[in-house]
Amino acid sequence: MLRSPFQQMSGGGERTVKKLRLSKALTIPEGTTVSDACRRMAARRVDAVLLTDANALLSGIVTDKDIASRVIAEGLRPEQTIVSKVMTRNPIFVTSDSLAIEALQKMAQGKFRHLPVVENGEVIALLDITKCLYDAISRMEKAAEQGSAIAAAVEGVERQWGNNFSAPYAFIETLRERMFRPSLSSIVVENTKVATVLPSDPVNVAARKMREFRVNSVLITTGNKIQGILTSKDILMRVVAQNLSPELTLVEKD
Repeated sequence: MLRSPFQQMSGGGERTVKKLRLSKALTIPEGTTVSDACRRMAARRVDAVLLTDANALLSGIVTDKDIASRVIAEGLRPEQTIVSKVMTRNPIFVTSDSLAIEALQKMAQGKFRHLPVVENGEVIALLDITKCLYDAISRMEKAAEQGSAIAAAVEGVERQWGNNFSAPYAFIETLRERMFRPSLSSIVVENTKVATVLPSDPVNVAARKMREFRVNSVLITTGNKIQGILTSKDILMRVVAQNLSPELTLVEKD
């Protein structure tokens, strides 16, 4: 019987969230200013913070993307803006006993990268989709090593059928390509538009481009040559947390 990448290699039990690499959540009051929140995030080197209300209950979440698209792109002043005005309210969360695959599905379907983890009514951690994917990929690699016989079977069937049956051969070839030789062309959407800025553009222009394209980064280009990349995390860590002006700071300075 086939098992998911999150299924434990022994015992047959499903892997739960508590067994993943959880990061201790940074939690601050929802009345904190954006600039102060960014400084705390930079000090902890995290790109998301959980917010609590007057009763110390989870009320929202703010990420580096929120800082770029809801603050900098909108021309708001970080030192004068309260995080509760730009946070995502009542974020979806999972319990520590939830299945890891369910947590990953929630993040993928909701198109967000962070998921609060709750245990006994209290937030104990913040799950990052990159760690979730890393865990899944590492387990898939182990499963692939143990299941090398599948590849051999595919090769054997292909040799047996030869060129006598074009349809089955095409099917086997497609199956082999997708299972064992994935390429960027198979996962990158065709005609994808890329957000770009000039080195001389200020950071707030880059933030508006991120918001327009609904992305977390922009390429810095001169003509057709890529000079660098600026991410929403860079804006948080290198601009807002450093009290630099997004209007006066050029992207090439980052």
